[in-house]
Amino acid sequence: MKNSTVTSKRSKRFQVLEDRPVNKDGFVQEWPEQGFVAMSSPHDPTPSLVIKEGKIVELDGKPREEFDMLDQFIADYTIDVSVAEKVMKMDSVEIARKLVDINVSRTEVLNVVKGMTPAKVVEVLNQLNVVEMMMALQKMRARKKPSNQCHVTNVRDNPVLMAADAAEAGIRGFDEQETTVGIVRYAPFNALALLVGSQTARKGILTQDALEEATELRLAMLGLTTYAETISIYGTESVFMDGDDTPWSKSFLASAYASRGAKMRFTSGTGSEVQMAGAEGKSMLYLEVRCVMMAKGAGVQGLQNGSISCIGIPASVPSGIRAVLAENLATTMFDLEVASGNDQTFSHSEIRRSAKMLCQMLPGTDFIFSGFSAVPNSDDMFAGSNMDSSDLDDYLVIQRDMMVDGGLKPVEEEEVIEVRYKAAKAMQAIFEELGFPQITEEEVEAATYANGSEDMPKRNVVEDLKAAQRILEEGITGFDISLVLSKKGYKETAERIFDMLKHKVAGDYLHTSAIIDSDNIVISAVNNENDYNGPGTGYRLEGKRWEEIKNIRQAISPNDY
Repeated sequence: MKNSTVTSKRSKRFQVLEDRPVNKDGFVQEWPEQGFVAMSSPHDPTPSLVIKEGKIVELDGKPREEFDMLDQFIADYTIDVSVAEKVMKMDSVEIARKLVDINVSRTEVLNVVKGMTPAKVVEVLNQLNVVEMMMALQKMRARKKPSNQCHVTNVRDNPVLMAADAAEAGIRGFDEQETTVGIVRYAPFNALALLVGSQTARKGILTQDALEEATELRLAMLGLTTYAETISIYGTESVFMDGDDTPWSKSFLASAYASRGAKMRFTSGTGSEVQMAGAEGKSMLYLEVRCVMMAKGAGVQGLQNGSISCIGIPASVPSGIRAVLAENLATTMFDLEVASGNDQTFSHSEIRRSAKMLCQMLPGTDFIFSGFSAVPNSDDMFAGSNMDSSDLDDYLVIQRDMMVDGGLKPVEEEEVIEVRYKAAKAMQAIFEELGFPQITEEEVEAATYANGSEDMPKRNVVEDLKAAQRILEEGITGFDISLVLSKKGYKETAERIFDMLKHKVAGDYLHTSAIIDSDNIVISAVNNENDYNGPGTGYRLEGKRWEEIKNIRQAISPNDY
């Protein structure tokens, strides 16, 4: 019999625990019927494949006459029928061991994976624990050198602040920068601000403006943006059709971007089908593997995945963060570039957010974050990132602690102030020359030293919106901006923008995992292929880059004494 005196009192330790940030998060028990299961649902199909006369007539237990549009697309455009029958007979544990084994090359694994069905891929991934997945990811990412992408936004869509923030993000090491809008009609100004700010920092930074697709494509064609990734795909037919899309329409859109010299990848992620009430009882990972294979069949450069805006859903179920890592790995298994999430906050716990991020940072991915918020999360219009500008020093110290390249580098306060000022002044010059609403010296000063939008004077939104629309109405191009900057004395930034336009014509950055380094050289899976085969191989943090990472500003130098 329980002692009623004892049970009526609370444990002080449990009271302390209940106040911890992690207990503000949401957790649910598995519910397979509604898709609330991370990696292995009882309703997931069993791997199977039947080929007749070179055509797949059965896929994972489903005959061709019952295929939905994703089954048909994957069967016709993704799976390599020349090797599929042999691969499907292989034991899934054996394939999983090939992923981890340092003596098995990445190329050998790719040649196996191209013959697998979605259910077979999931069966293989379910054999791996988190450490094994990280080992595999280190080998399977396409580009040898890891990199990083950031968000640059603000709640006021202030173009002066945005340009200054983009410039700072550029010197901090982000190779790609993404923005979006609070007010849709501000989009051209946001694209302009990101272009000018990033190129003020250094050559070769790729930028995008995440919008509805027609406007996004228009801005790319004007040369104001250089890549896109918010082309969403989904793992069930009902959710796909809910967006009035098909795999074929998305493939057509991808070709429109690529044919105009814009780098592009699709976006998907575990949990999206659950969030849209269309998971069909399948596991989150199974549905996401279908997305990965659809992206491969469509011929895009890669995939932004890692749950992305739906991260709260896999994070709420057992093995959910493991499933997010598994989807990143699956993308690399199909020789696609991966921008591996970490771009939306999902937990009140700093410990938990860091643990999740380390799954991608330690093995390295093409883009460890598909949006490290280079601004305060209060200004992040993508609903807040897993890490924001207040976490930059922590991130730099983790790089140093672990001797791992997370894509960023320490900077001095003086150089940040200088580059922010240059970017703000360049925007001021452009607005003056084009007859846009004035950017005052007060705004330039504020943007130079600002932390966020609350530090900026308010602008006349109505007049700004009228001017922003002129960019689209008059067809103002990146070349026009380059000419203005050259005329106004900002020749270095002007030349860098012109170089980006030349890259669009050359098209080299349309290769898988492409970035452009500070010497204006395209680095991709073609000329910087990941060749990891165990200790002493692959990307090694050393030389000038290691010295750069070591020298954080907080470190005491012997020369100081």
